Amino acid sequence: MGMSSWNPLRSRDGRQSKLPLYENLNTPSKERDSNDSYDDSDDDDYSVTSSSPGTSNSRVTSASISTATPIMPKRNFMVSGRPRQPLGYRLPNKVIRYLCFGLTSFIILMILTLIRASHNENKALAEGRIDRPPSAPPLWESYPFLTRYYGGIRNLVPFSKNIPEYPRLHGEPPVDKLSYVNNSNWKPDVEGRNLPASKEYVKYPQSVFQGAPEQFQECFLDKANKVRVPPIRYYDGRPNGFPEAILGSYELLGLPEDICFERYGRYGPYGFGYSVRSGGLGTGEHGEKEGFEATWEKVPQVDWKGMDWADVQRRCYRSNAARYKEQPPLHIAPHGFYVNEGAAAMKVQTRDALPDESPKSSAKNSEKEKKPVPASEGDSAAKKLARTAVVIRCWDEYVWKEEDVMNVRSLISELVLASGGRYDVHLLVQVKNDAAHPIWADAATYQKRIEETIPEEFRGLVTFWTETQMLSLYQGIFDLFARGPDLPVHGVYRGLQMAMQYFAYQHPEYDYFWQWEMDIRYIGHYYDLFTKIENWAKEQPRKGLWERNERFYLPSVHGTWEDFKQMARVQSEMGTTGADNIWDGVPGAEKQSHASGRGNKPIWGPERPKDPKDWLEPEDDPVPETTYEKDKYVWGVGEDAEYITFNPMFDPQGTTWGLADDITGYNTTDGNGMPPRRAQIITASRMSRRLLLKMHRETAFLKHHAFPEMWPGTVALQHGYKAVFVPHPLYVDREWPPEIFARTLNNGRNGATGGSRTSVFGQREHNLIGLTWFYNSGFAPNLYRRWLGLKVNNDGGEEFEMTMDESKNGTSVNEMRGGEGRMCLPPMLLHPVKDVDLPVEANPEDTLDIPESDPGA
Repeated sequence: MGMSSWNPLRSRDGRQSKLPLYENLNTPSKERDSNDSYDDSDDDDYSVTSSSPGTSNSRVTSASISTATPIMPKRNFMVSGRPRQPLGYRLPNKVIRYLCFGLTSFIILMILTLIRASHNENKALAEGRIDRPPSAPPLWESYPFLTRYYGGIRNLVPFSKNIPEYPRLHGEPPVDKLSYVNNSNWKPDVEGRNLPASKEYVKYPQSVFQGAPEQFQECFLDKANKVRVPPIRYYDGRPNGFPEAILGSYELLGLPEDICFERYGRYGPYGFGYSVRSGGLGTGEHGEKEGFEATWEKVPQVDWKGMDWADVQRRCYRSNAARYKEQPPLHIAPHGFYVNEGAAAMKVQTRDALPDESPKSSAKNSEKEKKPVPASEGDSAAKKLARTAVVIRCWDEYVWKEEDVMNVRSLISELVLASGGRYDVHLLVQVKNDAAHPIWADAATYQKRIEETIPEEFRGLVTFWTETQMLSLYQGIFDLFARGPDLPVHGVYRGLQMAMQYFAYQHPEYDYFWQWEMDIRYIGHYYDLFTKIENWAKEQPRKGLWERNERFYLPSVHGTWEDFKQMARVQSEMGTTGADNIWDGVPGAEKQSHASGRGNKPIWGPERPKDPKDWLEPEDDPVPETTYEKDKYVWGVGEDAEYITFNPMFDPQGTTWGLADDITGYNTTDGNGMPPRRAQIITASRMSRRLLLKMHRETAFLKHHAFPEMWPGTVALQHGYKAVFVPHPLYVDREWPPEIFARTLNNGRNGATGGSRTSVFGQREHNLIGLTWFYNSGFAPNLYRRWLGLKVNNDGGEEFEMTMDESKNGTSVNEMRGGEGRMCLPPMLLHPVKDVDLPVEANPEDTLDIPESDPGA
């Protein structure tokens, strides 16, 4: 058929009738040289074919005729004599194989090259050979710095008349910061301004000394009972425009907010501001000093040379031993058979006696202390007070500076002496290299290491510990190496609580233990702070307590404490929409965040792990008095808290906190999952001995352990112990919008701080750098140094305190005019404060006596 369409003898008469072709459909085979693909093309080009009936076609073969015999001759077309070119060309198979092999080899080579380039780039980034591109700065860096923190005592106003620079309510006009210094009483001459008089804090009407005075024997520094510690002093009011605390509440805890402390009134009693010859530290003799001598107007300066704080604490306790619970006997560690053990016990008793007491008199006094007191003569045994140990963490290579010494002096004086021996202060010191200093092998080496590393006045307070000691005590713990092989579970970073657990085991004379750190400072009186915090925690009901514990409290946003309590209850029970549950209930969602819905089940009693084998002594755990619904916020009121923290106790599950899974020893297989746990940043806290011993036994017997900031809260949660987060006042360095700050901090699951990847703890901790209390705060150390009269970032210092520069506009920190005198801060906790170098006068004992030369020699 294809051949017939190219007949050159066909008629040229285009007007002949066009008739269809009739083909034999039963043709048994096709012509060998026929090409169907070309036929289709020809038919497309010439859709209609005809032939002249009178013309014979000599090129029509018999095969063609048998295939399709036309009724009429086909129409013939003229074709070129040039041979027809094929429409396509097929490469030989051999060539195709080579091309495929080459293409495959090229793709594999490119993939390997990209993998190697990626590996080399990651290695270079890890080694620091390639600078990472700078990331976009966080939003809070665009907020301006607050300036009125740096006002001074020559610009004080009553607290009731202070117009705080921050926080400003929505819709309030911006503040003219120069108005804080351009008041009617302002005088350009700094010396001409009136300086208000400072007052003794023990006489402050709202202090613990006036509000709830205690009767006890006064404690002295010397054995003759003549040397007293001068009281710290305060000023009424605040510097004009001083900001309000953005977090926490003074009123809630009963802390004073209408007064402030400057550096001499706070640290002058402890050697700050007078020379080494007079028994001081030789610091504080720079900057603006007017009125600083009032610190010693009633009580003279103390000569601190030769002080022994261990002896001071013993004498203070023994003067007031009748107020406290009877001390348990001292248990000597097992040491095997000793033939003269009775005499050795007598020698121990002799050693503990006061130097002016004989062993017999000491024994008589101890018998008197053990003798029960008749009800008619005093308080019953049930009213005896519990005692507390304040344990300061340190290490043997720590470089002690004058500022550290005056801080520890203030801690001991204000807690031990001011309470009549209710507190004791200890130094728990880690020996970093016990291979070079084998303190456990030789008692003389133990004492020698103390003398080499600790200031003389604190040496009697030291208890050493080492990582190898903890390894021998708590064997068998499965180490997850959550921070790599250089930070094992028994080390100081991940096993910090182990030393506290064993310390509590060794000291049954204390019911509570404050874990403190060398880089914490308090602008105020320590005894007033601790007492009010402990009393407030004692009055907190257990209902909704864990839910409140995991939230920051911002009074400017949340309102009163009662409003905050109800908000926490509603959020926990009803749930809120957040990043972790926004897709709940949507068809096609990958997973449901919580099958039970958005609300949380209230925590009421112990929250134990799923596997009963992970329970330790559950029969000793407290049991709720009634159901959660029937309780009227009664259970827990009047109960001392087993655990008190200064930061929220958040749920690390689902957060980006890097140590959320650093918990070991629990059965997490067979569908048990991770055990219930809570964490709080910064280990400074108060723990009961019951809690510490439970932690000790779980670590020793069940091999349970967690990161130090997570372990106490986890044990308290699992055993149903009362734990309380105290919303103490915190300040922020920048002008955060309060609503945005509240959403940033409480951005976890259901309005809490944890339980979600959007938690502020983890990758979003940079939002907390500007607070006065956080582990990496940048504001706290700067504020403290400025308060001490030092320069920070070329701001502050003596010139700033004494000279006013009217050319500055006061809109920023470096544009403040100055001349307001010494900074004055209200009571606040600051952390961390490290390596404070104060100008120190030369110690006269270190100067060399050079004999005069003889001119005639």
